[in-house]
Amino acid sequence: MNEPEEIIRVAAKGDGITLSGRHISRAAPGDTVLPDGSIQPGPHHVEPPCPHFGKCGGCQLQHLDAASLADFVRDRVVNAAEGQGLSAEVIAPVHLSPPHSRRRASLMAVNGGGKPLIGFRESGSHKVVGIGRCDVLRPELFSLLNPLRSLIATQGKRYAVEIELSATDQGVDCALKNFSMDGLEATEAALDFAREYGLARLSVDMGYGSEAVWEPEPVTVTLGSVPVAFPSGAFLQATQDGEQALSGAVSDWLSERNLIADLFSGLGTFSFEVGKPVAAYEAARDAHLACRVAAGKAQLPVEAFHRDLFRNPVRSDELARFDGIILDPPRAGARDQVAQIAASPCDRVVYISCNPASWAKDARMLADAGFHLAELRPVGQFRWSTHVELASLFVR
Repeated sequence: MNEPEEIIRVAAKGDGITLSGRHISRAAPGDTVLPDGSIQPGPHHVEPPCPHFGKCGGCQLQHLDAASLADFVRDRVVNAAEGQGLSAEVIAPVHLSPPHSRRRASLMAVNGGGKPLIGFRESGSHKVVGIGRCDVLRPELFSLLNPLRSLIATQGKRYAVEIELSATDQGVDCALKNFSMDGLEATEAALDFAREYGLARLSVDMGYGSEAVWEPEPVTVTLGSVPVAFPSGAFLQATQDGEQALSGAVSDWLSERNLIADLFSGLGTFSFEVGKPVAAYEAARDAHLACRVAAGKAQLPVEAFHRDLFRNPVRSDELARFDGIILDPPRAGARDQVAQIAASPCDRVVYISCNPASWAKDARMLADAGFHLAELRPVGQFRWSTHVELASLFVR
């Protein structure tokens, strides 16, 4: 007969782990796994606030209290660094975004002949979980789900509509994919919906690319203090709270620098925050143009460059004129660009990442080039999710 075992930590995918290495689903540190496999809750195990927890794939860690959740975020980041032989001189307290703060979401609306559903997919499945409550979405996003269900129900008996919601300066930006809007009656119904619920924009993709069908005024998001045009589907930090935590790190670490390169700059999230002359490099043309136009209107010293940094990284000799670098690549990291930074004379790099594993590999390259990891700030803006972000400072 097996002896009871205590959960000592939470693994990267959210399972609790015992000292013997057993993985136990939805277990918290301090829980006891009894011989029959049941869990005796410990001091860090809490009742999940959402009735959909366990089925909906949006959250994996609602059974953890705030202290254990923060420990999970910190451990993901620190363990990734240590796996590459790196240790930070300073590790800041974990920043967790609060509940009901997610300002962008990707959902599905389906009707396979049964009850129409809108929600997130189950973890590791294409099955959609219809949600009647969500503790991560901002209220103005969640409040649209029932009205959207009624609108999309006009599609007929079988449909699978992808929904993108983003909170912008003007209200909610809603994009629908695989949504049929043929004919005058269907078009008027969609426009009436956008008008009634005060959408900032309604975009529809019927198989030929996304097209805005309702946009009373140009849609923007404010970055720093600058309103920037928001192209439909453009990248936006998941929470404004998390964005401020990451931007604050950038400002703190580059306040004494005079000329900064912002690599993978997107709409200019960090370019508009530092208050310094910035060269912003971005591959997505719509984001690049939005950044350039916003900088011109605000008369800020941000020069935007359209450049694919995977195919054509900024070279070490080009980087020689900068005394600070911001790096915020996609999840895959930026191996070739980091190699050019390592070969450059620049001595201060702020690396923002949404993937501790790829970040750690890139960090190893910087360390091998003489940089040391001066500070690490773990950020959990996807609350109750295993998705973790970080801000890091490398100094040479």
